[in-house]
Amino acid sequence: MTTSRSILFLGGTGVISAACVRHAVDAGHRVTVLNRGRSSDRALPDGVEHLVADLRDPSSLDTALAGREYDAVAQFLAFTPDQVAADVARFEGRTGQYLFVSSASAYQKPPARLPVRETTPLRNPFWQYSRDKAACEDVLTGVYRERGFPATVVRPSHTYDETGLPTLFGWTDVARMRAGKPVVVHGDGTSLWTITHARDVAVGIVGLLGHPAALGEAFTVTGDHAPTWDQVYTWLGRAAGVEPDLVHVASETIALAAPDLGPALMGDKAHSMVFDTTRLRDLVPSFGTTVTYDEGAAAQVAWFDAHPDRQVVDPDADALSDRLVAHARAL
Repeated sequence: MTTSRSILFLGGTGVISAACVRHAVDAGHRVTVLNRGRSSDRALPDGVEHLVADLRDPSSLDTALAGREYDAVAQFLAFTPDQVAADVARFEGRTGQYLFVSSASAYQKPPARLPVRETTPLRNPFWQYSRDKAACEDVLTGVYRERGFPATVVRPSHTYDETGLPTLFGWTDVARMRAGKPVVVHGDGTSLWTITHARDVAVGIVGLLGHPAALGEAFTVTGDHAPTWDQVYTWLGRAAGVEPDLVHVASETIALAAPDLGPALMGDKAHSMVFDTTRLRDLVPSFGTTVTYDEGAAAQVAWFDAHPDRQVVDPDADALSDRLVAHARAL
């Protein structure tokens, strides 16, 4: 039987954090969520205590958290070392565990060996986001070694729910599929990509909260479902009722044409990424893949079809797709 713990979630309405909040409530924990209180597609479950504060405003945080202690604090919204260092100062002595949500994108790119494990070096020369996450981990490693600050690091990879499409251009790609227009797939479409539903990731993260063997450790939190990118796009197209016309374009070409996509593409999605999660499953035996993306794609299309206001076609992405397709077909 799960021991009920007091858990503070910093965030709580994002793709991963909302699923974790829901799973923690279902598991019988006493859950508090702290965020800015903005509206979200993901409502907080009944029974959750909601504190409204700005994580970037120290006085706001101090007021909201005055006199409070928690068995575990889960931080989903820290992205730089100074933000993590501020958390250490704020929560040291006030929590039995500080769980930091890092990113599997911090792992070595390109990976020298597969599967990727927790011992794989953290080195991503392409993406500043990933380097910052690794630097955050360095802060926590230091304070754990120096004085036993109860840190746990988790590294999820591509995590989705119904609202977040995994393709290069999101709903624009689905609209193009339904219109009979070709869609761009990076590379040759055969690289393997681990894509995990948020409900599955939540089982792993919540299972580590309050676990004494998790302190001072880092865990990859991904499923074992790694389809090719061609499969991802094909399942999405079929969920939308069409057989998509896929056009392969080199990742480097896309990165040059769309510099805003370059870091995440070259620093993550362009590489085959398959993970070994033995360390996590040793502590959380219930963790595993229960939703594969063929099912997930169907749920996503159904959600967007039920929310017409979210079916936004980006004219710039649509025009860029046309240019990339023309380039590829002219080769």
